[in-house]
Amino acid sequence: MYRLHYRELWCDPRRYWFGLGAMAGVVLIGLLSAFYMEHNGHWVTGMTNHVVWGIPHVFAIFLIVAASGALNVASIGSVFGGPMYKPLGRFSALLAIGLLAGGLMVLLLDLGRPDRLIVAMTTYNFKSIFAWNIILYTGFFAIVGAYLWSMMDRSVNHYYKPLGFAAFFWRLILTTGTGSIFGFLVAREAYDAAILAPMFIVMSFAYGLAFFIVALMAAYWWAERSIGDLRIAKLKNLLGVFIGGVFYFVAVYHLTNLYAARHADLSSFFLVSGGIYPLLFWFGYLILGTIVPLFLIYSPAFEKSRTAVLVAAVGTLIGGFALIYILLIGGQAYPMNLFPGKDVLESSMMDGQIARYVPTFAEFALGVAGVTVSMMMVAIASRMLKVLPDTLEDEAPAKS
Repeated sequence: MYRLHYRELWCDPRRYWFGLGAMAGVVLIGLLSAFYMEHNGHWVTGMTNHVVWGIPHVFAIFLIVAASGALNVASIGSVFGGPMYKPLGRFSALLAIGLLAGGLMVLLLDLGRPDRLIVAMTTYNFKSIFAWNIILYTGFFAIVGAYLWSMMDRSVNHYYKPLGFAAFFWRLILTTGTGSIFGFLVAREAYDAAILAPMFIVMSFAYGLAFFIVALMAAYWWAERSIGDLRIAKLKNLLGVFIGGVFYFVAVYHLTNLYAARHADLSSFFLVSGGIYPLLFWFGYLILGTIVPLFLIYSPAFEKSRTAVLVAAVGTLIGGFALIYILLIGGQAYPMNLFPGKDVLESSMMDGQIARYVPTFAEFALGVAGVTVSMMMVAIASRMLKVLPDTLEDEAPAKS
């Protein structure tokens, strides 16, 4: 019988500081891009009065959704008693905090006037789903932070179970709130759907776990530590289930829209006639983000291949980003139905026309900086805190 020992992430100092410096450079470019857009106004971006949420919002929502799902590994260990997942709980909670922080950074800088956050945190309109999300995000940091503390400090370990349950239910509520931001927007045909809330929950499971697999494998490669085949197989198979779950909800969403006559044109726009959006759906989400990962996960030819697991996780992330881009940007580009049943003539305000959006470098740089901030936080915290076991070999016990 072996006993797991947690310790900080140690590797070649030159490699560590070089990697951290490279990430800091990416973040600096993103911050300069945010300053450029804030100083000159959003006319320097690809956004218009039709497409008011651009690609930085895609990055932000993607990270926020993934943050909730990244905590799923810790929840399986504490709430559901999965012994294979319990040693991964600390890193899971840390990654969840990092992803949410990166997503909120992008969201704050993209909206403009970040100083106005103080107003949003002190003045609430409880009829606004945005106001509710401020509470949910703040609560997530507090609960997951306490949850991580209970895992690391034996003097408060008796709070581990209750905090695990609290974190589990809070993250479900948080993701429901994020999905409801769109589900409550009745003016946009692509958003006005109750299925978006549960769909976002399943999306969080898949994309959070994919982030976790990539981050875990990168950390253990960086620190030259080992992970057992059985634990990799467990994570891989769980990812396959979540990918299938996302596909089910996406299929139901589009089949429901195709069945309802008034939404048939919307699904046709997303799937056939919408230019870039069908390409992103069929090649980005369906092939690269669903079919290829499922093939790599369940094909006997790649049963022992860790590279295949890593490629499947990365493909899942790319497909998830494409799916959120389609929902967010495509949902705004599709013309609003201001006068149902009536023909709308062309006007100078482009009423009834498909909106055009081409993201600029500054927008993309800000979004990438958010992802990099998340990874920097995890890398720095892993260097300072004992969140990673010395080994995750199969013969090691599933408890510390």
